[in-house]
Amino acid sequence: MFETTARGPSSAATTRAPHTNHIAPAPDGCDAEPAREPSAFDVLVREIGEDGACEVRAVFWSETSARLKLFGTLALGEHRAKIEREAHSLKSTARSFGYLRLAALALRLERSAATLDDDEFADLLAQMDLAYTTALMQEPQG
Repeated sequence: MFETTARGPSSAATTRAPHTNHIAPAPDGCDAEPAREPSAFDVLVREIGEDGACEVRAVFWSETSARLKLFGTLALGEHRAKIEREAHSLKSTARSFGYLRLAALALRLERSAATLDDDEFADLLAQMDLAYTTALMQEPQG
């Protein structure tokens, strides 16, 4: 059964049992999406300036981390609608910042929340955690 304890993005991938072959590859090609589209941030800088873009991006990282932790606390059978709404929000913001793999996985969760079983949900969350961590590591330092 799915655990309903809080866990952070990095711990989700290590505490869940691996089910790598349980979910078929996504038909929307999210596995092929790059983790990050570098030019997306440049577009944001042109629109609202560098300081504003940096502030908004910091809020994105904070809120996304919180949202991924939230997913890990929600019992799938009781919170499918909430999971679908949160996935929709994550998809939209991730796409806006150019985090294409995370956006594609969030879309996959949004579309399948009503039919996933616990193992599939755990697998998808682990993939989202990895996409988040990968995108964060690809952020320019400075």
